[in-house]
Amino acid sequence: MKITVPTPHNSAKMGDIAKTVLMPGDPLRAEYIANKYLTNVICYNKVRGMLGFTGEYKGVKISVQGSGMGVPSMGIYSKELFEGYDVDTIIRIGSAGAISEDVNLRDILVASDVITDSNYPSINLGQDYLLKPDELLLNRLVEMNSKNKFNIRFGRICTSDVFYSKNDKLEALKVKDVLGVEMETAALYTNAKIAKKRAIAIFTVSDAPLRGEGLDASSRQNSFNEMMEIALELAIKNEE
Repeated sequence: MKITVPTPHNSAKMGDIAKTVLMPGDPLRAEYIANKYLTNVICYNKVRGMLGFTGEYKGVKISVQGSGMGVPSMGIYSKELFEGYDVDTIIRIGSAGAISEDVNLRDILVASDVITDSNYPSINLGQDYLLKPDELLLNRLVEMNSKNKFNIRFGRICTSDVFYSKNDKLEALKVKDVLGVEMETAALYTNAKIAKKRAIAIFTVSDAPLRGEGLDASSRQNSFNEMMEIALELAIKNEE
């Protein structure tokens, strides 16, 4: 199915959106990033409240847009960006729940591979894959981490269709070497593979469900600055 723009979900015109897009789940986090970090900002989308902005960061054109919650929402918005608006790169900046016992609140994780209980990859790719990010983006993050001592953890993430999972389901992820669980990245990596585009997912740990720990909604929206700044610097490198 050919995607024409504007789409039913995005009122942007061709040229409104940068080649590199930062994509939080929460549209209010997108607005926070645009207001805090970008200059010469325009808001290109308000359809369904899924805010999208384009501006400049250190002179480089960058866009930031919410994806919404869950695989279906990420599946729609990332596909439209890749295939409709000709975006080259999406950097997901989201929150994740800790699974590994040595992952703590506010740790930064990068999904170097993804497993999932969602059918989205198999429906769209025709078979199950161990989904991976773009190798160049991953290598750049590894290099940035080494030089700047960000203390990023690289490893396996599980994308789940269920937010309120039973503890036994979460415990079972430990034996699969899963660092954290979230709800969108499998769709993003699937769409990037189909479109032959670049994608990577970076997370701040917002809760540890097996330990009963968590941050409040305001902290999730407004305080994950280190992750945001890492993603912005990666976006600049991506434009070099």
